[in-house]
Amino acid sequence: MNGMDRNGDLRKSDTIAERMYDLESDNRTYELFDRSQLSHEEISHIGRLMKALAELREAEQAISDASEKYMKLSANDMRALHYLIVAKNRSEFVTPGMIASYLRISAASTTKLLNRLETGHHITRRIHPEDRRAFAIEITPETELAAKQTVGKQQAKRVYAAARLTKEERDTVIRFLQDMTQEISITNAEWAKLDG
Repeated sequence: MNGMDRNGDLRKSDTIAERMYDLESDNRTYELFDRSQLSHEEISHIGRLMKALAELREAEQAISDASEKYMKLSANDMRALHYLIVAKNRSEFVTPGMIASYLRISAASTTKLLNRLETGHHITRRIHPEDRRAFAIEITPETELAAKQTVGKQQAKRVYAAARLTKEERDTVIRFLQDMTQEISITNAEWAKLDG
């Protein structure tokens, strides 16, 4: 079966990529997940759900990549700016330490990030109004507007999908996402604790 790729070129369909989240293709030997209590229809349905999650991740990554390219900033730069927008909306002051904690980076890396954002006229630093020993970091109005009118507007569209659900459906989705997050958490994964 042939199809057109994103550039409009004729190409052969990639049957492997199409079946990446099909449980029967990914786990025929039951080594990773015991499917013995599930029917063929349930296995197929779960595969469709896994594929839908993968497509959401891909869409989010595409937005992230496009926003970084558009704003000419790194992923951490963009996360810091988002943090500053939320803080401004809440009328809260942000210190370098708060950004370091949120991004889980060192004080030195935070200083480099803030220097880069300040040089690019994305943020300003001023003496903290409540603690004269600290700086308060603010996003510039120009960067805030650019972020909101592009990345922010695109990201906000996900709210429409959530709003189309009933309260009961949202509760089910919330429970499912929280349960899946707990299941895949690396907190208790011994292999993730190995020093590299």
